[in-house]
Amino acid sequence: MPPHSVTDATDQEIWLHPYDDAAFESLIAMYTTFDPSQRAQGTPPFGEPAIREWLETILNGISVVAWHGDDVIGHVMFVPDGVGRHELAIFVHQDYQRAGIGFELLQTGLGYAKKQDVTEVWLTVESRKIGVQKLYNAVGFTVDNPVGQTRRMSRYL
Repeated sequence: MPPHSVTDATDQEIWLHPYDDAAFESLIAMYTTFDPSQRAQGTPPFGEPAIREWLETILNGISVVAWHGDDVIGHVMFVPDGVGRHELAIFVHQDYQRAGIGFELLQTGLGYAKKQDVTEVWLTVESRKIGVQKLYNAVGFTVDNPVGQTRRMSRYL
């Protein structure tokens, strides 16, 4: 459970922490420099004002952030959907992808969400993003709806 550290595939020490307000400005910086081609279904939004507004809306749920030094480089969030479930979204800054951080962040976030009494988590992923779907499968998600441009995946904690 967070906080704890992991060593990524490039031998960098990454710290995983539950989100707190001290991370807000670093989270803004991560999303401001996020590669637009890495966006998922319109998130994160473009521009600092829109990012601030978006974060103020979604940070009322459970979140875990990944730190490298003084910089937030990853974020997994569990946003209540109003019917007892939580929608999951995860972002790892492009400079830190393909090093195992997403897997560690997901595992840590799911464990932390379970301790916070989250029981069901779902997400949508674009059907063309096969690698990301494999990552979600590796942490226990299954496809609920395989038709269309997006796949809905879910799991119980």
